[in-house]
Amino acid sequence: MAVTRLWLTDFRCFAEAAVEPDPTGLTVLRGPNGAGKTSVLEAVGWLSRQRSIRGAPREALVRNGARRAVVRAECVAGGRLVLIEAEIPEAGSLRTQVNRQVVRRRVELAEALRTTVFSPDDLALVQGGPAGRRDYLDDALIDAHPRHETLVADAERILRQRGALLRQAGGRAQPEVLSTLDVWDERLAAAGDALALAREALVEELGPAVAGAYAHLAGVGDRVTMRYRRSWAGPLAAALAACRAEDLRRGASTVGPHRDELELSVDGRPARTHASQGEQRCVALALRLATHAAATARSPEAPTLLLDDVFSELDPRRAAALVEQLPPGQVLLTTAVDPPPVVAADRVVEVADGTLVGAGGAR
Repeated sequence: MAVTRLWLTDFRCFAEAAVEPDPTGLTVLRGPNGAGKTSVLEAVGWLSRQRSIRGAPREALVRNGARRAVVRAECVAGGRLVLIEAEIPEAGSLRTQVNRQVVRRRVELAEALRTTVFSPDDLALVQGGPAGRRDYLDDALIDAHPRHETLVADAERILRQRGALLRQAGGRAQPEVLSTLDVWDERLAAAGDALALAREALVEELGPAVAGAYAHLAGVGDRVTMRYRRSWAGPLAAALAACRAEDLRRGASTVGPHRDELELSVDGRPARTHASQGEQRCVALALRLATHAAATARSPEAPTLLLDDVFSELDPRRAAALVEQLPPGQVLLTTAVDPPPVVAADRVVEVADGTLVGAGGAR
């Protein structure tokens, strides 16, 4: 699975640009900060995930003065050529097509292009709040088991609807509110229990891989552990019933999969508060390596790796350890300087002022 050609039109700083990444090896995108290196990775990420890998709103993806951005890619998947096209307007409906067929769900893209993203922002997985770690788990769950996209989407939709009802109720337990709440509670109990079970199974699956990757990257004997902690005990239906009065008072759902936590520890200490920044960075990298391995294990083709400036914060030993951990397949790497000597590039593309030099024969 690889991108063989990528075209950008009015995307970020690029009016028109094209690049042919090496389909089986490492393509280095080199240039000064702000030149557009990460934007190239963001475009590839959009085609596989239908959202920005930087969490940017869609209007930020459209070049100043333009009304829409277009990203197109030719990919090789399962031995066949696939064309992915995405139209990103400042406002209005997004449109993504695979071989001219409209895509409505991310799972439909999984057979054409999948990506694993490493970026400096990954430190927030360890340092930040629980929401980022839940998002990480759900992304990893969909990458490893695409069928779970529906489960994740259903849980999010039900929580939005239940939350809207609680806010509208204004703390009043009127009969029509309670009867409607019964319906949403039943649906949330089913979806929430199923999602928590799926997340727990994934954490158990990823745990050994995360621990192994961390040990190799950090070069020490400290052990990384992961634990999924629910915000309720027993069946979710019973927890929702017990919390109903409080939910009505607060106008929000106080228990459910949106309140759960992924706890990360280094040598028995909470990684968020007791690990050094170097240790936290190794934990974040280990999390990404483990999810990449899990996604690869369930497919004959590895996802495309997008490495955004990951070596800038690593010392030479850890940089070498990361390179040793990278599996074979297509890799796109951004850097503002020459990459470490252990990195052997198959293609180097210079990025400057919205242009790509040495981008291959793309037209």
